[in-house]
Amino acid sequence: GTSKMAGTVNVGTATVIGMFAGMLYGGSKEASASVSKDAEVMLKLGSTPDKREQYRLMRDAMEKRFLRVARGSIVGGVRLGMFTAAFCTLQNLLSEKRGVHDVYNVVGAGSATAATFGLILPGSLLWRTRNVVLGSVMGAAVCFPLGWLQLKLVEKANEERLAAFPKADGSKEAKSGVGAAIDRLEENLSK
Repeated sequence: GTSKMAGTVNVGTATVIGMFAGMLYGGSKEASASVSKDAEVMLKLGSTPDKREQYRLMRDAMEKRFLRVARGSIVGGVRLGMFTAAFCTLQNLLSEKRGVHDVYNVVGAGSATAATFGLILPGSLLWRTRNVVLGSVMGAAVCFPLGWLQLKLVEKANEERLAAFPKADGSKEAKSGVGAAIDRLEENLSK
């Protein structure tokens, strides 16, 4: 296997997190949108004296609401999951091709991903061109501070990791938590 650069994103984990966040957002958006439809059902219930008809109206309303929320969750999860997967893949690809992990990888990935998703939105060619340009600019503007923050967090994590695991000859070496635990176990068993 090849070693990953420090700071590269695990695409699978990020995609799953993006998918669940999209499901939560899409489902909650549909749930809040269906509140007005529930009020209409309550009005119909008040005007219907038959208990069986009231029960049927309530059952139908709950089934429709469930289907709307489920559909919103699935669509939101797929959309944000795809966006996250594309963004993280582009970011890692740029890091690998350029040989450096910096803010510009995040900015380039955000700009390209937002432009691509702007291109697939429905509309005329002029409208899609506008979405591509706007997506590219907005993606870069949003991703620059996020990339800077990510870079600083990676630098801080690497500094703390180097300080936590010194080598026997005095130099510093970063070890994983499992590697450090194995070293401690070996030291305790050799005593």
